[in-house]
Amino acid sequence: MSGTVELCFEGSSDFEERKEQKTDFDLSEDEKRTRFGTLKKKASLSASNKFKHSLKKKSRRRSENESYVPIEDVRDAKELKAVDAFRQELISNDLLPVRHDDYHMMLRFLIARKFDIEKAKHMWAEMLQWRKDFGTDTIMEDFEFKELNEVLQFYPQGYHGVDKEGRPIYIERLGKVDPYQLMQVTTLDRYVKYHVQEFEKSLAIKFPACSIAAKRHIDSSTSILDVQGLGLKNLTKPAREVIMLLQKIDNDNYPETLCRMFIINAGPGFRMIWNTVRTFLDPKTASNIHVLGSNYQSRLLEIIEASELPEFLGGSCACAGQGGCLRSEKGPWKDPDILKIVTKSYGEGRITGGENCRYPMIKSNASSSESGSEADEITSPKATQHIQIQG
Repeated sequence: MSGTVELCFEGSSDFEERKEQKTDFDLSEDEKRTRFGTLKKKASLSASNKFKHSLKKKSRRRSENESYVPIEDVRDAKELKAVDAFRQELISNDLLPVRHDDYHMMLRFLIARKFDIEKAKHMWAEMLQWRKDFGTDTIMEDFEFKELNEVLQFYPQGYHGVDKEGRPIYIERLGKVDPYQLMQVTTLDRYVKYHVQEFEKSLAIKFPACSIAAKRHIDSSTSILDVQGLGLKNLTKPAREVIMLLQKIDNDNYPETLCRMFIINAGPGFRMIWNTVRTFLDPKTASNIHVLGSNYQSRLLEIIEASELPEFLGGSCACAGQGGCLRSEKGPWKDPDILKIVTKSYGEGRITGGENCRYPMIKSNASSSESGSEADEITSPKATQHIQIQG
């Protein structure tokens, strides 16, 4: 099932130019008679007609005061029902804070537990507890990673560009990691906080920015792990412990946010290890991980435009004057116009569905008419979702 999502945001100029309503004292006799007639007509409407009239009136106000960005959002009818059932279960158990009342977030947890609502609910509850204990809800505002430049020197990593479908690209050069030097410039605790903060930024800023730029819903990424030169010197015991801890945090609290991963420059030794490791992975997860040797460029370019891929990975981007590709943070989230929309929605109203929550109201694609089809077909499987970014 496919639908069109419309992101809308209110223009400030419309608020400034909005005319104040006249008081009865300011109205002429003709205007008073007209107003009285209008009020009388409204009073005579039936309850259902009042509702239909209200929908049309809201639609007119929205078109006058807001701008829209159409965003494609493909949904499955069975998944819609499953998410709705899961949502009701969360509400009945007081497990659905407003900030997490999000269709796609709930769907990811259901997918992670193969649509077993009880298992997904348990996973969700543990996620909420972890967020409370870790301070995740405020980590974007509370935590400052001042040592980032030094960390990137000993652990080259970062987001750079988008793939051909608009997903953000995350890159790590694992063969260049120096665990000893890394722990000289930061601590394990601070690095884990940085990792969580970056994930929160992806959910709050990068994914929404990519969605606006691509005009389609984005909530997953493409990752590239360069393992050239990776050996025992990189995989010390503390390094392995960090990797395992970060994987657990990601799997438990941010499920289904990886679309695909490319592991490049993999030698015979790594491939042998991988063949063992993959037997412990979920088949769906393993199918999204592609292990490539040194001739990986053509495969990456099938998924990513050369202009979005760093030169050291076979692309044409160098991010000259920005400290290199892994320090530039190149992507739609750096576009001032897109960032203004995203940060305003995050800081003030967040992205909301329907009137006051992030769980979207589904409306019919069929054009609304005097019969009130917009209200009557609100659960039609052929749907147009309106997600509003409120000013």
